[in-house]
Amino acid sequence: MRTRSLKLPANLDSRLDQSARRRCVSRSAVVREAVAAYLGRDTTPAARSVLARVKDLAGCVDGPADLSVNKGYLDGYGPAPRRRAPR
Repeated sequence: MRTRSLKLPANLDSRLDQSARRRCVSRSAVVREAVAAYLGRDTTPAARSVLARVKDLAGCVDGPADLSVNKGYLDGYGPAPRRRAPR
């Protein structure tokens, strides 16, 4: 097992001590469990990028490949452009 060193604010250090004592485990065990739980969240679907979430939808719609390059494709979508008041 590798050794890591870290700095904690006093209140977090105190909470770490309390948790270790309450559970009758070492401080290192509490830190390892907390880090594993935190890093484990990165593999959940909620942590994936937007692209990863919709990748299966790419190409499922007929039409131009990229609407952003030709604003004419957006005619008729959304609210009408606001007109400026005469000065």
